[in-house]
Amino acid sequence: MILKRMMTMVSATLLAAAGAPVPAPADDPYVWLEDWTGPRAMQWVEAENKATVATLQGDRRYKAFYEQALSIASAKDRIAMPMMIGGRIFNFWRDADHPQGIWRVTSEEDYTSAQPRWQTVLDLDALSKAEGRKWVWKGASILDPQERLALIHLSDGGEDAVSLREFDLEAGRFVEGGFNVPVSKQNVDWRDQDTLLLARDWGEGTMTASGYPFVVKALKRGAPLSEAVEVYRGSPADQLGVYPMVLSDGDGNRAAFLVRGVTFFGNETYLLTPEGAKKLPLPARSSLQGLMQGQLLIQTSEPWVSGGVTVPAGALASVSLGDMKAGGVLTPRILFAPNARQSIDGVAATRSRVVVTINDNVRGRVLTFASGADGWTSEPVKLPDNATISTVAATHRNDRVYLSVAGFLAPTTLWAMNAADPAPAQVKAMPARFDASGLVVEQYEAVSSDGTKVPYFIVHRKDMKRDGSTPAIMTAYGGFEISLTPSYAAIMGKLWLERGNSFIVANIRGGGEFGPAWHEAGRKTKRQIIYDDFAAVARDIFARGLSSPSKFGIYGGSNGGLLMGVQFNQHPNLWKAVAIQVPLLDMVRYEQIAAGASWVDEYGSVTVPEEKAFLERISPYRNIRKGVTYPTPYIWTTTKDDRVGPQHARKFAARLKEFGLPYLFYEDMAGGHSGDADIEQSARLQAMQMVYFARELEGE
Repeated sequence: MILKRMMTMVSATLLAAAGAPVPAPADDPYVWLEDWTGPRAMQWVEAENKATVATLQGDRRYKAFYEQALSIASAKDRIAMPMMIGGRIFNFWRDADHPQGIWRVTSEEDYTSAQPRWQTVLDLDALSKAEGRKWVWKGASILDPQERLALIHLSDGGEDAVSLREFDLEAGRFVEGGFNVPVSKQNVDWRDQDTLLLARDWGEGTMTASGYPFVVKALKRGAPLSEAVEVYRGSPADQLGVYPMVLSDGDGNRAAFLVRGVTFFGNETYLLTPEGAKKLPLPARSSLQGLMQGQLLIQTSEPWVSGGVTVPAGALASVSLGDMKAGGVLTPRILFAPNARQSIDGVAATRSRVVVTINDNVRGRVLTFASGADGWTSEPVKLPDNATISTVAATHRNDRVYLSVAGFLAPTTLWAMNAADPAPAQVKAMPARFDASGLVVEQYEAVSSDGTKVPYFIVHRKDMKRDGSTPAIMTAYGGFEISLTPSYAAIMGKLWLERGNSFIVANIRGGGEFGPAWHEAGRKTKRQIIYDDFAAVARDIFARGLSSPSKFGIYGGSNGGLLMGVQFNQHPNLWKAVAIQVPLLDMVRYEQIAAGASWVDEYGSVTVPEEKAFLERISPYRNIRKGVTYPTPYIWTTTKDDRVGPQHARKFAARLKEFGLPYLFYEDMAGGHSGDADIEQSARLQAMQMVYFARELEGE
């Protein structure tokens, strides 16, 4: 979860290129483990894996945990989440028969039936077998308005780097002689049927220090990459590079934009015109969210004053596309401005409405907005409470919308509605995957070190003794303005809650649960407050008798893995078990590893003295101490992670070993940053982690 934008855009060559030029500190003996797939590093990984597999997969609980996790992941009665394309419903599906997945299609009418008649259009297992690669689905870019052609994004083994292949949705096959762009970090959109707007590695001098492309070219059908024509060039100093975005609406309006990621949160937005790229007068911390009836939708993360209107941070506003093309001062119209306990979770534009999902004190709500002469009017949508609500599918071709609703104990349901007359109806429901009878969900607040109230959810048995004896697992994220909200965690329920244990989600600062201010409170050198929030939640749990340090485990991945590493160091007495997933851990070297340089806007940089001093203080790798009693951590990562990189996890484990401290380390060879190359890998990783928690918190 660490990239909020451009989640699929990291080059396969990035890790080797990023780590080499900068000399390592003299006191760092494990820089050799930064050699991504070097033979010495991989021999070390092989030895560590052998020991950990023997421990975790050799545990008496592993077989049952794995089989239960695989059964849940491959169940054929899951909801087939829809993609609305060309008047039909598409779906990407994995099960035991298709572990890597198939892309399939049915009619809109048939989709609502209990047993839709699906037709396979692309079989990744068959494609992988034929080509000798482990192809992982990374999505599709659809040509608008025809919606017959698609660019399929294929990753080898789960890396963020992808190949692009043109696919005919009507014929159900790759287009012979069509677009076929080799592997790279790829930012792409269709300019028209015969033209791609493409940012990629064009050769020397076209990539940022963090490995993102900053040169956009127009690639014509049938032309080689060498003949693509440059349309815009950012700077090698940019943190995120440049990516194209083409927006359309149901009235036939269409415009091409370029978003230059100068920093992770700060953009420059350009409109592509016949005269070239025209910079738009939009705030740096804002993002384009869609186009509806000629109105461009803009979400802000900082206040925006324009045309006599003040748009607050965290709001959604619109401006006329015609006015934007004409130039001059823009006069935004506000659709939604959140209060202190609200945040926007998602925005979707339909034919005549804008659908906005929000978090209201970490509970999902949905509003629809209509544009009129006097501004925007809103209407709430009635859906189940105490749940996370997400827009699954929407299109500017009509007003049909699909929404998912899920809670900790409520299996996911799918709802359909007409956004112009919102009366949603449930159309699909996932069966329960674990026995939730006797379980309850409660929301509490902990008081952090500065007096701020930090909410958290806990799922536990109604008859739980409040004497601290219940094993509990807590997770959080705390970064990049990303929210953690209630969801139906089927495997957690089956493998952990059914055993009488508890599960906690902490909504600490750094996330987006309460909008930009909640995130900003913990950015860069203010980050210690995030770690204080997390510890405060744990102490509140202990004070209420909901668990105790000897029965308490924590886990988190990516930025959440950094959170776990810091907690491991700063409060080793609060935890019995710490699972550290695909983590950042060497915060002194993070800018030199994988896409690390792109996150300076979140963490700070060692090139700034004040920020370097802070990073040195909190860096988990740099702050392990001899003679301290730590819990035994479980650190896992994947070799194919070309976003954060496995180097952090390796070096952390090596330092623990040097100090004679107990640990478990596991590096899966596939799966990328999310560890999801196929359903078997996902089940294996889940089962191994749950065995670890059971061993540490329940006992042998």
